[in-house]
Amino acid sequence: MKSKIAHYIKEIALFLIFMTLLMNALSLYKSQDLNKEAFALKDIILVDNQKYIIPHAKPILIHFWATWCPTCKFEASNIQKVSEHYEVLSIAVKSGSDDDIKHFLQSHELNYKVVNDKNGFLANKFNIAAYPSTFIYDKDKNLVLSEVGYTSTWGLLLRMWWAGI
Repeated sequence: MKSKIAHYIKEIALFLIFMTLLMNALSLYKSQDLNKEAFALKDIILVDNQKYIIPHAKPILIHFWATWCPTCKFEASNIQKVSEHYEVLSIAVKSGSDDDIKHFLQSHELNYKVVNDKNGFLANKFNIAAYPSTFIYDKDKNLVLSEVGYTSTWGLLLRMWWAGI
């Protein structure tokens, strides 16, 4: 009986490793379409009269998401955890009014910074085709990572730590 349980645990572990590798490969493939050149990180982001000042000498995570995206809802708590330790700017794309987004954040107990990209201006500039999409810039505002799809809290925290070195 114990050998059967050990066998099943080994099979589950191998499956999880395989799925992790597959999801990372898929994310890498999808991120190739992102327009990494179009958006040199400037001092100020302005969308629909919302101004966000980019902090200096700190890494920053820019996260494109939508209230209607199931994966984004699942990943939202991960972004929240990262925002407690690092600079995070999330961009809600075509997700309704400011009140709709505030309601979403409150109902999910989230409090990170959000720019409402009502018309998809920034999403188009970055060539975002799937959500969530994440960009990490280092402390000198050089792009160090772009990916599409779900990312774990630990994966994001490790990448942000690396970007801050």
